[in-house]
Amino acid sequence: MEMTPVFLILTGYLMGSIPFGLLLTRCAGLGDIRTIGSGNIGATNVLRTGRKGIAASTLLLDGIKGACAVWIATIIDPVWADETALAALLGHMFPIWLRFRGGKGVATLFGVTLALSWPVAVMSMLVWLGTALIMRISSAAALMAVASMPLFALAIQDTTYLNAFFVMGVLVFAKHYANIIRLVNGKEPHIGQRCAAKEMCEED
Repeated sequence: MEMTPVFLILTGYLMGSIPFGLLLTRCAGLGDIRTIGSGNIGATNVLRTGRKGIAASTLLLDGIKGACAVWIATIIDPVWADETALAALLGHMFPIWLRFRGGKGVATLFGVTLALSWPVAVMSMLVWLGTALIMRISSAAALMAVASMPLFALAIQDTTYLNAFFVMGVLVFAKHYANIIRLVNGKEPHIGQRCAAKEMCEED
């Protein structure tokens, strides 16, 4: 059996599974982020600690780990870049170190997209920014950006990783099912808004 794909996919998963949100908050003496807000390890929940710098670092590192996993694949064997990207996203969503209870994957998806097709990543980031400024809802901005990725890939005729964008987008949407329900019901909190109960928190 060819070991290169096994190595790349395993590397992608393990890199993606690094829980930076948990590690950074613990190092900062803030305790276990899983006991705060939504209990999620992503940047949105880290922001609820009031430490914007740590939240920004979490966002950045969650993206970088995904990008690095894909860049390693493109150096060793580009054929497996999209599978490695998917593995990194799954690692973040279902990390073995945390009993497979991870984040929603938005930052990591942006990271792997940046490595797969930077024009698609940049355009989708602009969608995120525009939606966040208009709606002031983190999950809505994330979902709009994720949904735009395959559309942008088609628009610029960069379809090499179109299937990967679609599959990863479906995974992110599935992870946001509770957010989607709250969005439909008009109950999703706005950016910076404190939630009255854990189940009312945005998760990312």
